[in-house]
Amino acid sequence: MHRRDFLKASGVGLAGLALPFGNVIAAEELLTSLDVGMKKSISDAAMQAARDAGATYCDVRIGRYLRQFVITREDKVQNIVNTESTGVGIRVIAGGSWGFAATNDLSAASVVKAAKQAAAIAKANALTRTEPVHLAKAPGFGEVSWKTPIRKNSMEVPIKDKVDLLLGANADAVKAGADFVNSMLFLVNEQKYFASTDGSYIDQDVHRIWLPFTVTAIDKASGKFRTRAELSSPMGMGFEYLDGDASQKFVSPNGVVNYGKSYDLREDITAAAKHARAKLTAPSVKPGKYDLVLDPSHTWLTIHESVGHPLELDRVLGYEANYAGTSFATLDKLKDKFRYGSDKVSIFADKTQPGSLGAVGYDDEGVKTKKWDLIKDGTLVDYQTIRDQAHILGKTESDGCCYADSWSSVQFQRMANVSLAPGKQKLAVADMIKDVENGIYIIGDGSFSIDQQRYNAQFGGQLFYEIKDGKITQQIEDVAYQIRTPEFWNACAAVCDESDFRLGGSFFDGKGQPGQVSAVSHGSSTARFNGINVINTARSLG
Repeated sequence: MHRRDFLKASGVGLAGLALPFGNVIAAEELLTSLDVGMKKSISDAAMQAARDAGATYCDVRIGRYLRQFVITREDKVQNIVNTESTGVGIRVIAGGSWGFAATNDLSAASVVKAAKQAAAIAKANALTRTEPVHLAKAPGFGEVSWKTPIRKNSMEVPIKDKVDLLLGANADAVKAGADFVNSMLFLVNEQKYFASTDGSYIDQDVHRIWLPFTVTAIDKASGKFRTRAELSSPMGMGFEYLDGDASQKFVSPNGVVNYGKSYDLREDITAAAKHARAKLTAPSVKPGKYDLVLDPSHTWLTIHESVGHPLELDRVLGYEANYAGTSFATLDKLKDKFRYGSDKVSIFADKTQPGSLGAVGYDDEGVKTKKWDLIKDGTLVDYQTIRDQAHILGKTESDGCCYADSWSSVQFQRMANVSLAPGKQKLAVADMIKDVENGIYIIGDGSFSIDQQRYNAQFGGQLFYEIKDGKITQQIEDVAYQIRTPEFWNACAAVCDESDFRLGGSFFDGKGQPGQVSAVSHGSSTARFNGINVINTARSLG
């Protein structure tokens, strides 16, 4: 599984990967839900059984996870899959240790059995523990609910309309010069119920949408080919995201259109075909030091890898080392007020951000979500923590960033939406570029590589444009830049204002062993980084 984006592959591969998400169901079943009263009754039975078995704490997660995948290539539908996975996960503390068990049988007898099993596992774990679990307090919220504020439920849109949208876009791409085109629509609805012995009964209805595509152009004489992917973002929204609202278009100084909280697929895929064709004749970059102007459609991934992951407290502590290791940003750096970036760099975590992938009302430990600072004016000020980590930092409460990707997975720390704050002074992208003598303007995310401490990294992109003496001159190719995380963020010379702020993100961010995926957004305005090392990815060392 690719850590960031394991579904971006051929349509056939995607079709196969759809099945592990649950049982295949009819599209009509995507519109149903479980009765809230029944979920409360199950939860109460589980919590009572856990107490009777000696648990001092218990939380119950009843999840119904619904997904729809529509996968096309050129004029063909390769697959349509609807999946559903429903069950109960029960986590307890007994003897000062955690225990977890799960079942897909929602009967009272099965849930009680799972609760007892979780308590037995906790007691077994307690035999080898060195210290008890320190669980930060969380208030009981009683019976509450939260829903993604959507205007159009994606699951209610007829399959025919979705297929027509994708195939119409594919035809536009071919007409505009594409030789091949894959387009896909991924829709998610997580119906999540959480109850705990703290006194919370939380019912949440979470929606997400993503429409990725890849356009390929081929030079038939040489066999050379180039691709361009979508400039949209996966979002925590409904089908209204695909309405193509003109007010949510962000036009770059060279005419490239990016998107905010509304996306025009047919416009973007047509432009992608032309961009891919232009890449075939674009000159290759000359390696060296450049000032980089990074569009938010690109910067999100750099934030994700070089800030979001290294500031997860479990990586900092060495508890988590899967998928690119631990973190260079150790606890001593917090104490020493480490200069993570320049004074232009303020980075915040926010689980409440409207339209974001990670937005929920409450996390999977029943903690109300919030916004908090990680880096303030360049200085490291905090990490991301959950309930059993908070005491390590002297905190009295969790940051509300605990998540499980299924009822059958135990919840653990996951990244919040982590974003670069907009600049405080009014600054447009065109004005930023005017001050660049020798630079590269990068739009869209591409390949990346990062070391086991999140310290050294390399990033590509989708589109690259040369900047000379304050003007965008030509499209170029084969660009990747190399960074050391603190040096890169300290090279941040300017950030555009909030009018340019947009979200990017990952629909399938991987972590843990056994692996889990989560969805997370990262926002920024266009930002400038001076004196960054750029390599030529086409150059052969032989």
